[in-house]
Amino acid sequence: MSAMDLDFSSLESLRRNHPAWRLLTADYAPLVISFFNRVFVKPNVRGIEQAQLVSFLEDELFNLRQARGPEAFPRAAQDYLDDWTQDDRGWLRKYYPQGSDEAHFDLTPAAEKSIAWVESLTSRSFVGTESRLRTVFELLRQLVEGSGADPAERIRELKRQKKEIDRHIARLQEGELDILDETATRERFLHMAATAREILSDFREVEQNFRNLDRSTREKIASWEGAKGELLQDILGQRDVIADSDQGRSFRAFWDFLMSAERQEDLSAMLDSVFALPAIEALEPDAKLRRVHYDWMEAGERTQRTVALLSRQLRRFLDDQVWLENRRIMEIIRSVEAKALALRDSMPEGPIAELASPSADIELPMERPLFSPPMRARIDDRKVAVADEDIDTEALFRQWAVDKAALRARIRQALAGRDQVLLSELVAEYPLERGLTELVAYLSLAAEDRNALFSEAETDRLSWTDEEGSLREAEIPRVVFAKEIRSHAES
Repeated sequence: MSAMDLDFSSLESLRRNHPAWRLLTADYAPLVISFFNRVFVKPNVRGIEQAQLVSFLEDELFNLRQARGPEAFPRAAQDYLDDWTQDDRGWLRKYYPQGSDEAHFDLTPAAEKSIAWVESLTSRSFVGTESRLRTVFELLRQLVEGSGADPAERIRELKRQKKEIDRHIARLQEGELDILDETATRERFLHMAATAREILSDFREVEQNFRNLDRSTREKIASWEGAKGELLQDILGQRDVIADSDQGRSFRAFWDFLMSAERQEDLSAMLDSVFALPAIEALEPDAKLRRVHYDWMEAGERTQRTVALLSRQLRRFLDDQVWLENRRIMEIIRSVEAKALALRDSMPEGPIAELASPSADIELPMERPLFSPPMRARIDDRKVAVADEDIDTEALFRQWAVDKAALRARIRQALAGRDQVLLSELVAEYPLERGLTELVAYLSLAAEDRNALFSEAETDRLSWTDEEGSLREAEIPRVVFAKEIRSHAES
């Protein structure tokens, strides 16, 4: 990680080209920053329909004109939105979601950085340093322990930690209990809240990085003049670079960690306990922080859907390029045929085309395979005797199917009293009557449900008894059914 040199030329280029700097120096920056902060950042909204955003901005402009006069902001709300999406601004992203004909708007990472910087300028009544110092020491300790290759050193450190834990347990048994005072409690809570908001803002930048990669790939395809194999190798190589980069691996590790049902329950329980502390209640914290992990899940799932959509669009783009290339080949063939017909009656003198001189293919006798006689089928033409056994033909008509509607009803009933339920919990409560077929039906419902989650990092082992009385087992990725998460804009 290298920092940019803050010399005159670099700063001048940054001031001229970076959208965040352009926003800070704009004449109507207070309008843009306050509006974006109220509509996008505070409620953590990602993607607002055009009609709804225009309505929000009209209300904002109406209040400002009432306070500052009708000439304060003379343009219409739609004109401002169109201006903020231009390339020379770069503060809003205008796009059309799949299956929707109405334009949607979302905040760009540059605009969010400007809002965060302006927010950092405001004076804070409480600036905590102890929690940050402890975080630095903890990170350094993890670096030293995690990068050391000496097993003996690891063992010594673990023994030291064990002694410290034993001393702590002994003190607790003697009644000595160390409790954070109100200052330390507030400091750690504010540090946690700031970090939680930074994680939400990071998702927009990750999404934008994937869009920039997709755009550069399309430009390369459109202007490529070399072999198609080299192009595909270059494109797939870039995809692997993004997936295997520090950012890609960190995002996958974050997602796998968050998808654990146990960790989600731990987060919910700890947040409820923290918000119930008197020192925290006195701060009057934002109630949305209590469900910040659900906001993380929604933002991460949106990022994954964006990457999948970009991959599908790139595939269609490549298919269009193949079609255009085939069409160009056919046009060349037709032009050759037309020129051949034009020369039919007036043949030119001299050679028309040159072919490589023929050469014989030499095949040595010992390289030839040995003869293998074909297999001959022996047909027995004896008459088939009529069977005397009484065969039960009802088995041909005993057909059944899994009722998906009943399975959906079970899932809804399980989610009535809680936010999420594991597939293994459903199977424990409602055993699989149809065996593997019913399990596949559950997985199909999870794949169709946009609120269901698959965790490849963890697995569940499910069992059932088949019709013959034998015990069967299947090991599948952990499946979590969750309630529908409504965005703040919809609510």
